[in-house]
Amino acid sequence: MSHATRRASELALDETTVTALRAALKTTADEVVQAIIDEVPPYANALSGRMGGTIRRAVRTALGHYLDLASGNATGGDAGDAAYELGRGEVRDGRSMDALLSAYRVGARVAWRCLAAGAVPAGLPAAEVAKFAELTFAYIDELSAASAAGHADELAAQGRAHERHLEHLARDLLADAGSDVLRASALRAGWQPPVSLTAVLLPAARARPAYRTLDPNTLVLDDLPDALGVLLVPDADRSHLLRQMKNRTAVVGPARPWTRASASYARAVRARSLSSRIRDTEDHLPELILSADVDAFVDLRARALAPLQTLPAATARRLEETLREWLLHQGRRKDMAAALFVHPQTVRYRMAQLRELFPDLTSPHRVLELTLAVGLRASERDPAHDRVREER
Repeated sequence: MSHATRRASELALDETTVTALRAALKTTADEVVQAIIDEVPPYANALSGRMGGTIRRAVRTALGHYLDLASGNATGGDAGDAAYELGRGEVRDGRSMDALLSAYRVGARVAWRCLAAGAVPAGLPAAEVAKFAELTFAYIDELSAASAAGHADELAAQGRAHERHLEHLARDLLADAGSDVLRASALRAGWQPPVSLTAVLLPAARARPAYRTLDPNTLVLDDLPDALGVLLVPDADRSHLLRQMKNRTAVVGPARPWTRASASYARAVRARSLSSRIRDTEDHLPELILSADVDAFVDLRARALAPLQTLPAATARRLEETLREWLLHQGRRKDMAAALFVHPQTVRYRMAQLRELFPDLTSPHRVLELTLAVGLRASERDPAHDRVREER
């Protein structure tokens, strides 16, 4: 039994009093609504027109249920259901629970004043007036609690719906959906598109904790294949973002226009598959370019470095490293020797071997092919490259 029902069981309103109160119901409802308009600012415009009529009827209905309860003819349950729905509706109309509770307090005061003014002349004994007051405020408390529950439930439901819309947007972005689809998805999620997005790939278990440290407009998915998660960070300060991700085993892709976030994500995925050492994809562009087409890279190496295939493996490796440093240091022997940890005379000897193996060593086309072929050190190349070479 509710508190209001217990109070009602202690009160005995005779038929004459109930009839008098019902006759004043419409006037009481109108006064309640007017007081709410005057005293609760969020309702100043909300109670006009059709919405005002709806709420006036709701107030009259609540007061009618209240009189049924006071006369022992109802439990108040229907009014509780209506109050619950009212709380949900307030969320949809963009009003806080504080505004609704203020309206209930104002309504309770005005309703009590009007009802008491009708009950006493109708013959309600003085001893019953206090019980009548207690019932009035117990009833309003129960309506307030029901509305608060509806308000909280609607907020939770809208929060879950919003989360689903944001996740759907993130998936559309990763799938490289068309710009019209993306804009519609962003609008549905209530998400303000930034200029750019930067993809951050990291273990799924670390996605949500990292997300909480970033711009609240960041999009997050933590259910990608291989137990991975992704953050799509808007208009990121790259150096700051890298510091934030330093200890999270994260790969940070490039910034891209927001409708092309899939390109940032794709590069982060490729970087992660290339090496577990990569954190900032911008620091590894040569490796990413040279590993874009494994077969093409293997074919290029095989053709460009064919003269080295006639040598013992150890000799071929030494000459390839020397060739790489010659290209990087533009033939400066001292710099090459320092990079290779050998004597300059050793560099001179090796270069003589290379010029014999590659008669056109200085031709532009040969330099381009060799630069690409030795662009990665053996330790930086994907093992797949060497496996393909062995299979051939």
